[in-house]
Amino acid sequence: MRHFAIALTASASALTLTACGAFDDIGGSGGSASPKKGDDITVGLLLPDKDTARFEKFDYPIIKKGVASLTHGKGKVVYANAEASPATQSRQFQQMVDEKVDIVVVDALDAKAIAPDVQKAKDAGIPVIAYDRLAQGPIDAYISHDNELVGEVQGRAIIEALGSKAATSKIVMMNGDPADPNTAKFKEGALSELQNKVQIAKEYDTDKWSPAVAKANMKKAIQAIGLNNIAAVYSANDGMAGAVIDALKEAGTTKIPPVTGQDANLDAVQRVVSDEQYMTVYKSFLDEATHAAEMAVDKVQGRDIRFDALTRDTVDSPTKKSIPAMLVPVVALTRDSIKDTVIADGVYSVKDICTPKYEADCAAIGLK
Repeated sequence: MRHFAIALTASASALTLTACGAFDDIGGSGGSASPKKGDDITVGLLLPDKDTARFEKFDYPIIKKGVASLTHGKGKVVYANAEASPATQSRQFQQMVDEKVDIVVVDALDAKAIAPDVQKAKDAGIPVIAYDRLAQGPIDAYISHDNELVGEVQGRAIIEALGSKAATSKIVMMNGDPADPNTAKFKEGALSELQNKVQIAKEYDTDKWSPAVAKANMKKAIQAIGLNNIAAVYSANDGMAGAVIDALKEAGTTKIPPVTGQDANLDAVQRVVSDEQYMTVYKSFLDEATHAAEMAVDKVQGRDIRFDALTRDTVDSPTKKSIPAMLVPVVALTRDSIKDTVIADGVYSVKDICTPKYEADCAAIGLK
């Protein structure tokens, strides 16, 4: 279910509930007369990889800071990164269960494979929040972005870029990892905009979201379609977008066709500034990570009213229906909207983006 507008800015949405005092009012009475635990809590955080820059740079630090802030400095986060290995993530999950953390927040590399670990946590009385990707098994809540909307925003950007030439244009689709449940949602959203409007000449799935795999597949696409016949590339995220662009450059392109992305990685934002990458989808790390910390603390402390206020949506997984969820809005980041997104939210400064290599391109779009 989708109840958010694309145009809602991340900075505004981050403050919606807290700034108006909704949580302060509820929190004044605790939201629960007898919290299950005090502030001395341990949150287990499992993130999937280090190739996606946001996880190490934003998600983990924000969640760690959020938990500390909400528990008067007494709560802690035990963190592990699977580095793209489902087997490693399973071991890390088991270790957290063995250590009896109070709650696990997990961004599952393989949504189906993680289900037995979620069940073990449940059996041990440890609640589990699925973060960013919808894990299977008896999870207690889910927080992510509206992933179908992400694909729609990407697909719509391609159609707008191609304009009147869309119907005769050949594009390549570089989808994410099929083991990631978000991949299907991204693809579904993109196809809702692209199908019957462009010619999808080649389509690839990308194991573990690997840029190296995406680059190899892009080389195959160039050989099969012809470099000058590729009008645009739907890339599901920024890591793959960079690899796609590298493959196009190495093939000798004189003008890079529109390439989409997702995550607003710094190098992707710089590629947008220099007009190498057409757009990326900005998903507020601040919103998602901040609310994940709130959900985790509220769940452990038994503050049901506050928890319910955060999870007003519901989603279904293959193994559980009507999972309480928060779906955070997304926005397209283009050359025209950099100031209003990542800079306005303090994700990057102009200095971060406009390094000497990009100074001229920044000046050209008034970014200084």
